[in-house]
Amino acid sequence: MIIAFWVLAAVLAVFYLYAGGKKVTQSRDQLRPMMKWVDDVPFWLVRTVGGIEIFGAVGLVLPMLTGTAVWLGTVAAFGLAVLQVLAAGLHVSRGEYAETILNAVLLTWALVIAWLSLSV
Repeated sequence: MIIAFWVLAAVLAVFYLYAGGKKVTQSRDQLRPMMKWVDDVPFWLVRTVGGIEIFGAVGLVLPMLTGTAVWLGTVAAFGLAVLQVLAAGLHVSRGEYAETILNAVLLTWALVIAWLSLSV
């Protein structure tokens, strides 16, 4: 269980660090080719989502790594799951049903990590 947790958490954390880092550092024009929704929301919200993704990624691994407040890893995983539910809702509202597949995968992954973190 511990190995499964660390493998899944590390991969998901890298994904969210990358995605969040792009949202925090790149302009709307740079993000538009891969994230068409950035034109439909205020740019401060794009930056906020990026920050949430970065904090979520850190929250997945840092508490378990340090052994301090390990319950925060579970909270971070559930937080990232909520983020994916909201992202799927945005995609559905825009008629982008194919994009919800990635949301479903990330949602499932986050919930599995939350479950594994409870038993580690």
